[in-house]
Amino acid sequence: MGYNHLKFDKSAVFLVTGGAGFIGSNLCEAILNMGYRVRCLDDLSTGKKANVDLFLHNANYEFIKGDIKDLDTCMKACEGVDYVLNQAAWGSVPRSIEMPLFYCANNIQGTLNMLEAARQNGVKKFVYASSSSVYGDEPNLPKKEGREGNLLSPYAVSKRADEEWAKQYTKHYGLDTYGLRYFNVFGRRQDPNGAYAAVIPKFIKQLLSGETPTINGDGRQSRDFTYIENVIEANLKACLAPSDAAGEAFNVAFGGREFLLDIYYGLTEALGLKVEPNFGPDRAGDIKHSNADISKAKQLLGYNPEWSFERGIKAAIEWYRENL
Repeated sequence: MGYNHLKFDKSAVFLVTGGAGFIGSNLCEAILNMGYRVRCLDDLSTGKKANVDLFLHNANYEFIKGDIKDLDTCMKACEGVDYVLNQAAWGSVPRSIEMPLFYCANNIQGTLNMLEAARQNGVKKFVYASSSSVYGDEPNLPKKEGREGNLLSPYAVSKRADEEWAKQYTKHYGLDTYGLRYFNVFGRRQDPNGAYAAVIPKFIKQLLSGETPTINGDGRQSRDFTYIENVIEANLKACLAPSDAAGEAFNVAFGGREFLLDIYYGLTEALGLKVEPNFGPDRAGDIKHSNADISKAKQLLGYNPEWSFERGIKAAIEWYRENL
């Protein structure tokens, strides 16, 4: 079923923070394609101007260049908004270990500013990006909400703090909040460049460029890689979720488990290449295995992901072939 059948008020206005980023720009595109109005708030620190330029011709799209660390900016951005999809954050576990103060200011205080602005402007639903990193060192698979371990990075701390603040805003102020714990999202427009790039676009770009990719660790770590379309579905279904489900956090994944070495060799095969990878040290703060139980999101949000890893990786490879 996906999300194209979902119906909102004709006059509905969505605010996507971080809307110039990978996930945010895909949300903007999906909502515009459904015929609704979108306001994008982004400071372009990690998002791309090109992801804004894609939509500027659309009368239903508005771009505000601004920073969620500034409360006044958040207040203005939330004026007249029905649904907030808060994606604005800095990712990357290793980078958060290098920049703890910034991650606190940006990911925690920034989200708190957005919660307050949404509350004061009477927003109907506040949906925000959390992360599978909140499971920390909890060893059991699949990962299940309510069974979290010790946090392993400042990034994970920032996402867990966001969940706790959101819960307070539902409890004390009646703001319907829904946290989405993303599991290794990939797909079109994900940035393959830089030291902190996600592994799938980075590998694809390097292989297409004739470089030899480096795998951190032994390649036997596993992830629940989740195609972008599933994430769009979860965000939009959360906007229509009952208030009974507010104040909660939900795993957003396909529910599969892929090993990094298998993905690497699958990519080389799909690209018709025979390149053996280099191996580097494990990354600090990384979780070894990750696989999601998505039953809670299915039950309370009506989430029903259609895009398997295999289907998603084919679409991603095709996109990068055309756009790199």
